[in-house]
Formats: sequence, structure tokens, C-alpha cells
Amino acid sequence: MRYFIEFSYKGKNYSGWQRQNNAISVQQLLDEALTLILRETIETVGSSRTDTGVHAEQQYAHFDISNEIKDSDLLRYRLNSRLPFDIAVHRVFHVEDSAHSRFDATHRRYEYRIIKRKNPFLSDGSHIFHKPLDIEKMNKAAALLLVYKNFESFSKIHTQVNNFLCDITVAEWFEKDGVLIFNIKANRFLRGMVRGLVGTLLEVGVGKRSIEDFEKIILAQDRNKAGAQAPAQGLFLVEVGYPARI
Repeated sequence: MRYFIEFSYKGKNYSGWQRQNNAISVQQLLDEALTLILRETIETVGSSRTDTGVHAEQQYAHFDISNEIKDSDLLRYRLNSRLPFDIAVHRVFHVEDSAHSRFDATHRRYEYRIIKRKNPFLSDGSHIFHKPLDIEKMNKAAALLLVYKNFESFSKIHTQVNNFLCDITVAEWFEKDGVLIFNIKANRFLRGMVRGLVGTLLEVGVGKRSIEDFEKIILAQDRNKAGAQAPAQGLFLVEVGYPARI
């Protein structure tokens, strides 16, 4: 039987979502907790892969088990009691055997959060950027992301992907409660893509690059043309969408 699990985590203490040979990951701790409680070897499959230090306000995974889970609320309670304080399980629910947390996802939405000055309550989940930014110019550059499909210029190199095509439907900067947020939604994302976009758009915002330069970077399909990746601690996976049947 197949189940979906919805959860969130603060990424500061982890090497990302995916299991690693020499570092602690969110997937490892979740699998270990499920295996212990359900008394069956559990291997989860995540909806999205987040890098070291990246956070998730909404993340999904699926797993298979031989027998029906009689009380999903009790399982959620036991998982939260077992997992560290910075990983929280919100739901466990049964799905059809063909449902897939990664391949059935219709969209993912990320936010990148920036603060202008040191704040002890926000620093773990924000990038501190002191220089003045031209938000209007950054939004004009970001609007170009809805025009194009190939984002190889913002992907980590040497990644095992069949193509670099992404359908971006939302890309905007706005300020909320003193935090500058880059909101981006697409059917899929490449490794390091959002942080690469943010790092390059910040260069547009400080006047280092023009809007025309940004467009040329997209068209170049060359990672060396784009700016450096923005730091991991400002990035959040905030939403994963699925069809109504799931």
C-alpha cells in the first residue's frame, strides 16, 4: 500500500533532503523514524530535492508498506515525538498505488527571503543584503523568466537531467513585513536554479547588470555567464501541487 506524507523542516542542520553517505539528511531521519515505528523497512521518495541548508515549509514524500495504517493521526504523533524539533510531520494519507510524489507533482513554488540588516529572529531563514536594490528593475528582469523555457544558465553543472526546460508561471519580487521576497512557481526546477536566479537578479538590482544583460544570460545557456548562487539559508520550498485525485 502507498502513503503520502506531508512535512516541513528547517534545513540549517542537514545536508539537504536526499540521503547522503557521509552527512545527515532529512530523508535519512524520516526513513529511520518510519522504519522504527512501522517495524518494516521504509524508503521514502521525495517530491523535491532541496540542497544543504535549504528549508521546506511544505514537502511531500511517498512510501510503500505491506499493511494498512490503521491510525494515521497516531502515526503522525509518534513520528513528531521521534523526529528532531526542526522536522515536523503534518499529514499521512493513503493514495492509489500508482501515485508518485515527484512525478505527479504539477508545480513547485519557492520563496527566497532577504533582510536588509541583522535580525536574530530572521537570520537563520534569510539572506542579509545591505546594498540598495532597484526592485522595479528586478521585477522587469524577472518577468523575462515567463517568456523563456531553457534555464541551463542557472543550473548547477554536471547534473544528470535530460533537459533544462522549465515552465515558469510566476516570478516576482515583493516586500512583506520588512522582508524582501522572491516568489517563483514552475512545473519543475533545476538543481541550484532558484539560488542562481536570485544571485543574478541581485546583480541587476544593484546596477551591475542591465535587464538586457539578464536576457542575454538566459539565451546563452551557459552557467558561467550568470551570477553566483545566493546563500542557501534564504531559500524555502513553500508549496508542492498535485492533481485532485491525489
